[in-house]
Amino acid sequence: MPVPGNMEGMSGPYQIRGSVSLPEAELQWRFSRSSGPGGQHVNTSDSRVELLFDLAATRALPEVWKARALERLASRLVDGVLTVRASEHRSQWRNRETAAVRLAALLAEATAPPPKPRRATRIPRGINERRLREKKQRAETKRGRQGRDWG
Repeated sequence: MPVPGNMEGMSGPYQIRGSVSLPEAELQWRFSRSSGPGGQHVNTSDSRVELLFDLAATRALPEVWKARALERLASRLVDGVLTVRASEHRSQWRNRETAAVRLAALLAEATAPPPKPRRATRIPRGINERRLREKKQRAETKRGRQGRDWG
């Protein structure tokens, strides 16, 4: 069932994380001719999709998430705008779906909280002593094989 005010019945809104989703009003679409197979149809249809999202100016993301995303996606941004392209499919509609899903996944990953720092664990004393004991025993076994004429 299409969501009102959504892209001509596309399956949205696209969740980023929790209750936060991509705001339709802040998405900008551009279409161009896609390269690759498609026969005569390919010369007349603008099936390649570029989805632009102004990350620096958005109000849809909480400030903490926005700062995190701006830092993590800095290499992909042009003047604070994130661009996602899709041209795998011959249909513009499917490319739009792909681009929107890709953008939502990218933002979800970029806004995720940093992992908890790893706490160094100590090896229990008994295990370390057993390892050294077995190592010494192995060395004794090998030393016992030296210097003998077995043949």
